[in-house]
Amino acid sequence: MPSTVKGVVALSKGAPVELVDVVVPDPGPFEAVVDVQACGVCHTDLHYREGGISDDYPFLLGHEAAGVVSAVGEAVTDVAVGDYVVLNWRAVCGSCRACRRGRPWYCFATHNAEQKMTLADGTPLSPALGIGAFAEKTLVHAGQCTKVDPALPASAAGLLGCGIMAGFGAAVNTGAVTRGDSVAVIGCGGVGDAAIAGAKLAGATTVIAVDVDDRKLEVAKRFGATHTVNSRTGGDAVEQIRALTGGNGADVVVEAVGRPETYKQAFYARDLAGTVVLVGVPTPQMTLELPLLDVFGRGGALKSSWYGDCLPERDFPMLAALALQGRFPLQDFVTETVGLGDVEAAFAAMGRGDVLRSVVVL
Repeated sequence: MPSTVKGVVALSKGAPVELVDVVVPDPGPFEAVVDVQACGVCHTDLHYREGGISDDYPFLLGHEAAGVVSAVGEAVTDVAVGDYVVLNWRAVCGSCRACRRGRPWYCFATHNAEQKMTLADGTPLSPALGIGAFAEKTLVHAGQCTKVDPALPASAAGLLGCGIMAGFGAAVNTGAVTRGDSVAVIGCGGVGDAAIAGAKLAGATTVIAVDVDDRKLEVAKRFGATHTVNSRTGGDAVEQIRALTGGNGADVVVEAVGRPETYKQAFYARDLAGTVVLVGVPTPQMTLELPLLDVFGRGGALKSSWYGDCLPERDFPMLAALALQGRFPLQDFVTETVGLGDVEAAFAAMGRGDVLRSVVVL
């Protein structure tokens, strides 16, 4: 029998979200229903509400989630009822050209549930990033369920599903930060701080946090930043980063804002033959202009990081284990816990820079 649950929906562009009835069908082949226990409030959900992703309204928001599998469809073998899982939005296919080349983190045919969740009147919903977890239950492809140690609280575990993985992976997977490296991270929200924590864990000796908000820079120190730069009041950020790295620039610069001006800062703040990693998500209207001679002459690598270039089945359990061992400060990313009816207020707090992560707890 389909279930009717409460969920947070963006009905039209820019309108406040609403808590409404959502119909969740029984799982079909390769699908699973998950009882959501917690879901982080990510900036991507606000992008959906504002029409920055697509105009396929109405959207069922929420995607940074952990919960327990409550039903599975036919042909599901990797998860079972009762499994504690973190939801991922890049369930790899295993057969596309990227997967066949041994690069499944670039999978071009990731899986989502075939069936649609709907409003009570039958209107199909578009689940955010194929998940839609601001709801008591959600329907996903079984491959989107990644088992982790149930000792990890859901309020923290869910964050592995997006922002923490994106930032950590940008530094460790995409940027390949290693011991002795110098690293600069531009933008110290949840993703940027996860990149800082990842760089520290990987052995970077200099980790420079860059932001325009002194509150965020103070928080960044807790995650491993050895130096901070306020690019609004502390002078030119590029020159500050160079001064902190012997005049050379950083080995790896992670850009976690997604704007042309901060990307240029990242480009010029890296050492010769250094690496720039773009993990901040730009809007479709943004463009970038750089002198081609500088691109050629500075060498190195300019990379984009998709979901931290992660493999959920490899990386989620690893980060969960590190968190439980006290080696990765996952719980520290949770600023507040709220209810399903508080998502709009959580968006406002995020916009003011008051929180690192608000987490909806069901």
